[in-house]
Amino acid sequence: MNARIEDAGDRLIIWNGNTAKRGALSPELYDCINTALVQATEPRIRAVILTSEGGFFCAGGNLNVLIERRKMSEEARREKVDELHDLLRAMRASPVPLIAAVEGGAAGAGLSLALACDLIVAAKDAKFTAAYVKAGLVPDGGLTSAMARLLPRPLAMEMCLLGRPVLATRFAELGAVNRLSGPGKAMEEAMAIADHLAAGPREAQGVIRGLVAQAYETSETEQLDAERDAMAAAAGKDEAAEGIAAFLEKRAPAYP
Repeated sequence: MNARIEDAGDRLIIWNGNTAKRGALSPELYDCINTALVQATEPRIRAVILTSEGGFFCAGGNLNVLIERRKMSEEARREKVDELHDLLRAMRASPVPLIAAVEGGAAGAGLSLALACDLIVAAKDAKFTAAYVKAGLVPDGGLTSAMARLLPRPLAMEMCLLGRPVLATRFAELGAVNRLSGPGKAMEEAMAIADHLAAGPREAQGVIRGLVAQAYETSETEQLDAERDAMAAAAGKDEAAEGIAAFLEKRAPAYP
């Protein structure tokens, strides 16, 4: 089984099980991510965790598949890339926060998947690689966009032009990884983050992730208007009533 969804009550865990190919992308993984994002609209779901079996998060595209694609027309190859891009657009539109739990490493489009998540936990010995250039290819999956937002230009250029791996510890120093774990402990840390999210205001969290995501694309004036509208709406919600009351009463909130 190349991928599966584990229903863990208030969270969904997507397991990339393509261990024979170091977690390379597969149609089953695409299907599981898309299915989980639909299931995440249920009010009980508070987070989606993307992780792997076999000790390596995702090695990106399967080169044997790419060899076969050379026989296709360029237009057909464009459509195949769009399948990946549609998946990443769906992840960006997730109703709940996405957490990547990275063991071993993330390469190529696997790195794109990790960076498309809202929060990243990585084992200290994990490596991140933009490996395309080693195969005479160029980045896809929104990788250049994500790297330009998160990393200094010289490092992004080094990773893309030279294909050199960067340790998770370096990504953490730059703020591109939220939390480091010991080897084999990334999932444990991701579950702790999911616990924290589950105790928070679900609707407000969804609005927050949307505001932060769009802030990279909009002008300051547009963002101020978006924040105004979101705050005006949030202030009238039951979540705000409970959150404010709990703060004033110096107790833990019990969100609806």
